[in-house]
Amino acid sequence: MRFRLTDDQRALRDGMRQVLARHFDGEALRAAAGDGGAGRAVRPAGPDRVMWRALGDAGFFALRLPEADGGVGLGLPEAVLVFEEAGRALLPGPLGATHLAAGVVPGAATGETVVTAVDGGLVEWLAEADVVRGDTTGAVPLRSLDPLTPLHRVPGGAAAAPDPVTVLLTAAEQLGTAGRVCELAAQHARAREQFGRPVGAFQAVAHLCAGMLVRTETARAAVYAAAVTADPVDIAAARLLADEAAVRGARDCLQVHGGMGFTWESEVHLHMKRAWVRTQRTGGVTESEEVLAVDLLTGTL
Repeated sequence: MRFRLTDDQRALRDGMRQVLARHFDGEALRAAAGDGGAGRAVRPAGPDRVMWRALGDAGFFALRLPEADGGVGLGLPEAVLVFEEAGRALLPGPLGATHLAAGVVPGAATGETVVTAVDGGLVEWLAEADVVRGDTTGAVPLRSLDPLTPLHRVPGGAAAAPDPVTVLLTAAEQLGTAGRVCELAAQHARAREQFGRPVGAFQAVAHLCAGMLVRTETARAAVYAAAVTADPVDIAAARLLADEAAVRGARDCLQVHGGMGFTWESEVHLHMKRAWVRTQRTGGVTESEEVLAVDLLTGTL
């Protein structure tokens, strides 16, 4: 099932893709993740402030803020589209927390202020953010799997009920990763040859690529539908499907690429690492499963 975007939504998506291509292309991604391509992961000094302000100018953070308050005045479906593009580009930084702080924290809407928030027992970009929402007393740094997502653990960080909007925006980022790794796998399968044939001609590789596409489009339908209904149960289902599409898609993309996908010159392994880190946000898979289970037990599904 494919959702038909309006002309304005398509223009918004394409415009955001162009903004990201200018400020965070593949070369910038590799430089940020591997010390200028030397292959050594380094701790990020913080989100690129020029890029952050460019996102603010493009309306990324103020997208759902009413026009009367200086925002763009759009809705959740449009936010999902731009967060999908951010996920596709592997854009680093506490995007969701800053987006949700627009209109609440001065400078968040324009990209002048980087905002992060405590998410259960974890907080991303704690040392690099200007404003932290939540209690971070006793926070200790963790060695993050993703070189572009520094993490701290907050002792005793009992998770409150996740905000459904935060869950959906994370699902949108996962959808972006799922779509990107599907593209990368298909491109490699067409270009790489073995035994005088493109590897995509072999049934095992073709099946991997087909499975990635099916999972991606299924997740896309669920995420876009949840953005329209804004129903917590729909959002929980979308999150589960998007997590699976991103994690399994990145794994299968690595399989298609072989050892090449693990090199620092490739972005494939970075998509896998980011997808794994995102699965720990907003209660993770367990929280979404609980939402669906409660809905099943109460007979409202």
